[in-house]
Amino acid sequence: MIDIHCHPLPETDDGAKTFDDAVEMCRMAADDGTTHLVATPHCNYTYPFKPEANEQKLRELQAAVGPEPKLLLGCDFHLSYDNIQQIVRDRGSYTINRTRYLLVEFDDHFVPQNMDNVFYDLQVARLVPILTHPERNPVFQRKPEILYQWVMRGCLTQLTAKSYTGGFGSRARGLCEFWLDRNLVHFFASDAHDVKYRPPLLSVCYEKLVESKGQAEAVRIMKRNPEAVINDAHLPPAPEPVTAPARKRSWFSLLRRHA
Repeated sequence: MIDIHCHPLPETDDGAKTFDDAVEMCRMAADDGTTHLVATPHCNYTYPFKPEANEQKLRELQAAVGPEPKLLLGCDFHLSYDNIQQIVRDRGSYTINRTRYLLVEFDDHFVPQNMDNVFYDLQVARLVPILTHPERNPVFQRKPEILYQWVMRGCLTQLTAKSYTGGFGSRARGLCEFWLDRNLVHFFASDAHDVKYRPPLLSVCYEKLVESKGQAEAVRIMKRNPEAVINDAHLPPAPEPVTAPARKRSWFSLLRRHA
């Protein structure tokens, strides 16, 4: 498995607190079956993003951990005006392994009305936005249909493995299942911050995905898709996204079946 969203770099954001914590996170991920792990420090108003310092910490962490998992660098990119201006000038410091793929995070309380324009600007800059953990965002929980709209505009989606297995509550789990049924999910990642409460574990999610959707779909979402991302390749073919039926049954009524 390949984890494209994790926070193991020590003393960088709200992830690993110490270097020893970071080493333990990486070794836990490797023992769980993760072959590649992308360190994605936050880039927001609380945690300034420091590319050179992050690269140095990544090298030190890889040396301490050993060859597995292979550590790569990315960014948990908060969508703001200042950040967008910066990434247009220096995309390589923020994207996953210096590819075209960028993890983007929404505000917890609102999604700006001009997001279509924002995503258009990113795509004009030859970037592919990957929306992070929308199932945990109150805006998407109220309006799950907007995910379909942005996927159809070329955005990809990354859900949290622990959400799918119930660790973030029934509403987040229900949204994961709801969007999976509609072919709107491209990745599961750990979004790990520690080894106790939010550990870097993917195998339980993988097993549930095999049971629910079959081996081929689990391999595509948790191995082949993230492999394409870290190698700057196109994602493999996938089923077409579908929207919920209109008229008699709302998105909310359908979602309740999965909660």
